[in-house]
Parts: sequence; structure tokens; C-alpha cells
Amino acid sequence: MKLYTYFRSSAAYRARIALNIKVLAYETVPIHLIKDGGAQHSKEFRAVNPQGRVPALALDNGEILTQSLAIIEYLDEVHPKPPLLPPNPIDRAKVRAAADLIACDIHPLNNTSPLQYLRRELKHEQSVVDTWYHHWILQGFAALEAMLKPGPYSFGTNVTLADVCLVPQVANARRLKVPLDKFPNIVAIDAACLKLPAFDKARPENQPDAE
Repeated sequence: MKLYTYFRSSAAYRARIALNIKVLAYETVPIHLIKDGGAQHSKEFRAVNPQGRVPALALDNGEILTQSLAIIEYLDEVHPKPPLLPPNPIDRAKVRAAADLIACDIHPLNNTSPLQYLRRELKHEQSVVDTWYHHWILQGFAALEAMLKPGPYSFGTNVTLADVCLVPQVANARRLKVPLDKFPNIVAIDAACLKLPAFDKARPENQPDAE
């Protein structure tokens, strides 16, 4: 398999964690989202993913999957051990809700595209963009903090899809210096996850395209 990725992309980070948890080998294909206007806009990459986003996962049979949560759930269905969703339907819904809170509510407002739009098109200063970023992280994390109870992971003693989404979002928050002192559950879960090789190997600084 080939994973089209960018070391700092939290969505690609999620996919890397899931591939590592499933112990699946993959080739890294770096797509630089910043340099020279962003390789995601190139004709070559648009042929891979018309949306121009990472991650994209090229399977051995030539099929290409996009959207991190769709990729992760595909991997969980095809390689069910260890599972990333609990067996109980209510527990599964709670895990998905936490994952969606991060991937659908927090992350899109802090992704590269909207941040660049704020700077380039709306002409906001970096300090204003940073305030925007902090606001949505803090609001989302306040809700997430109340949903999670480390045990030591987001929903007990097994790693789930919620953890796969949480760790990259915390990494982004730390990179942009978002204060996390009000979120002890989130901080504790992040620390527990990063002790696991699958998460550590997926860290941005451990990627071949890291800068």
C-alpha cells in the first residue's frame, strides 16, 4: 500500500496510527502542503484525490481511498484485530461521537485551507488567525474533556478510534501553543497513547518528510 501523507497533517497522522496499530506495511508518499503553493494542488495529485487532501491510501489492487475516518474504518473492517471500535453498539456510538467531534468539528476549522484563506483572502494578521485557531480548539476540547474518562485510553483499557483522532489533535494544539491545563483527561490519554509504539512511530517528527 501507498499512503499519501504530509508529516504535519493531523488527518494523515490518524491514518499512520491506524496502519501501525494493524501492523500493516505501507510506502510513504510525501505531499508537501505548503512548499511552492502546495503539492496537493498539482495535476498529478488531483488524479489521485480530486479533493486535493491528504491522506489518500492506494491499495494493492489499485483502489484509492480518501478521508481519514473512511480509511481507518476500512482498515478496521478488513483487518479486524485489534479492533478500533468496541463490540457494543452504544459504546461504538460514543467512540464515533468523540472521533467525529475532533475530525468533523474541531479539525476542519483549523486545517491548512481555512487558515490560509484567513491570511491570504481575508488579510488577517497571524495573531488573529492564532486567536481563531485557539478558540475552536478550546471550545472543542472543553466538550471532549467531559466525554472522556482515561482508563488509560479514551474509553477504557483498549485503544479506539477516539484515541487515533485525539493524539494528532493534541499535537497540533501543542504546536500552536494552545494551553491544555484545563483538560487533564485529554492530556493523560495523550500521554498513555504515546507510550505505545504504534503512536510513537506515527509522530510527525518521526516521518521521512519531517522538517
